Amino acid sequence: MKDPNSLPKDPMMAELVKMARRQQLTRRTALAGAAGTVTALGLAACAPASEPGGTASEAPTAAVDVSDTEKVLTWDNWTEYMDLSDDETSRPTLERFEVQSGIKVEYLETYLDNDEYFAIVKDQLALGQDIGVDVICPTEWMAARYVSNGYAQKLDAANIPNKANLAPAYLGASYDPNRDFTMPYQGILGGIAYNKQLYKELTGKDSPETVEDLWADELNGRVVVLSEMRDTVGVIALSEGIDISSESSFNEDAYMNIIDRVEGLYADGKIRNIEGNEYTKGFRNGDYVAGIVWSGDVVQMNFSKRTKDMFGFFLPESGGTISSDVFTVPIGATHKKNVEQLINYYYDPVNAAELAKWVNYITPVAGAYEEAVKLDPALAENNLIFPSADFLTRTHAFRALNSQEEQTFSTAWQRILLGA
Repeated sequence: MKDPNSLPKDPMMAELVKMARRQQLTRRTALAGAAGTVTALGLAACAPASEPGGTASEAPTAAVDVSDTEKVLTWDNWTEYMDLSDDETSRPTLERFEVQSGIKVEYLETYLDNDEYFAIVKDQLALGQDIGVDVICPTEWMAARYVSNGYAQKLDAANIPNKANLAPAYLGASYDPNRDFTMPYQGILGGIAYNKQLYKELTGKDSPETVEDLWADELNGRVVVLSEMRDTVGVIALSEGIDISSESSFNEDAYMNIIDRVEGLYADGKIRNIEGNEYTKGFRNGDYVAGIVWSGDVVQMNFSKRTKDMFGFFLPESGGTISSDVFTVPIGATHKKNVEQLINYYYDPVNAAELAKWVNYITPVAGAYEEAVKLDPALAENNLIFPSADFLTRTHAFRALNSQEEQTFSTAWQRILLGA
């Protein structure tokens, strides 16, 4: 295997790797590829035609594809978003792709945060330059910015015959209705997690039932929420009866009221920390008893020998958040056809199921459930990995923001993060 301590030759990529090692954010999530989520995913995916605060400009031209002569590609992804062998020295599905395709993959894990990554690469993207990466997996709302700004290359469906396995629920996104520019990789489900034993010891109850239960005095200093604005703000807004998919219900005033609420909860010690995936450490060592989290993390923690079945996760009746991360080829990438082969490989139900078995995501691939049953029947029946249609009725997409709202909302959220 490649030396894990080595750095890419490209200076920008080397800096991203350094940042990743410092912060080690991860993306573990779950999302069902079931009917009824088309509208939700479409609303979540809208984005302005220019970056926040900017103006539209002529889109850059896609780079010349040299895949026919260069059998390589570079994939930059969130950390812990790919299966590993038991000894954690290899990535089985990815290495099998290399053998079958003859394409060598440089797999990076420097994608720490949607806004942070975009801020680093946007100037090069605007010029149509190669950022040193052939494929990334931004969250829908950020991918929409790439597409609407002309920063993403159009995919050739002829090179992705397994696109036929895309669950219908993932079609209809407003920014990419036919998935011409993006293909879903995995999804994101935000709700409430709790330590079963500690929660009962502190509150006398078996489990929380509502978001409001997180702010009980008994839990002061023991609650964490996500640094991803759309999940934390979304879950809290839903608990206050706000429809986060509706522009009329979830306007700027409503948003700022939730921001004030979060600031107050943090100032009062109700919220101890606002974190990315590193919050799992706090759950494992008992610092956190409950919080607003991603369901995939809970599945992972419950599979661990040290913390097996220690945690509960649920979507409150008021609702949880839903979105997805998508394969996206940057405008300056020079190995698009190789990436299309990669996407096609992961849209094979057998490969999709094997990936889901390790990372505990719900894939967007029709037929993956049936293959998962063969691999591990219990895993396939886990409602957090393959949620039922009823479970999905409590999921909601954070609505599309225009450029001014994106700037205003993000600035207000960053103020909280800096204060935390």
